[in-house]
Amino acid sequence: MNSSIPEEIFEKSLSAKSEIESEVRAVEQESSKTVQTTKIGIDAERIRSSIAKLTSTSSNELEKLTTELEALQDFLKLETKRVQGDIENVLDGIKIIVEAISPWKTANVAGEQNSTRPSGRDRIKRWP
Repeated sequence: MNSSIPEEIFEKSLSAKSEIESEVRAVEQESSKTVQTTKIGIDAERIRSSIAKLTSTSSNELEKLTTELEALQDFLKLETKRVQGDIENVLDGIKIIVEAISPWKTANVAGEQNSTRPSGRDRIKRWP
């Protein structure tokens, strides 16, 4: 009987050792899962903060761009009005010039018409 007792103790100690080892593995797995979960949580927080920074930067940049575009639009409206005014002034000037030249043109046309018709002197035949 003495020989069976140490074998039983040996077998019990082996089974206890394997149980302890399996529990240690389970604890290690849990701790590695916790570490991975913690790492994932930290990474997720970094991603969230990066997105928040990029979003706020992008929003600020878009607001600045919108302000600049509105200022440019106002400038272009003013320049359009100024150029239209300049064009109207030029057209008014051209109209004045045309009105001033038109009597000369009609007088010149009448002179040309008279020069094509023979005058009274030209009608008289001269004796050789």
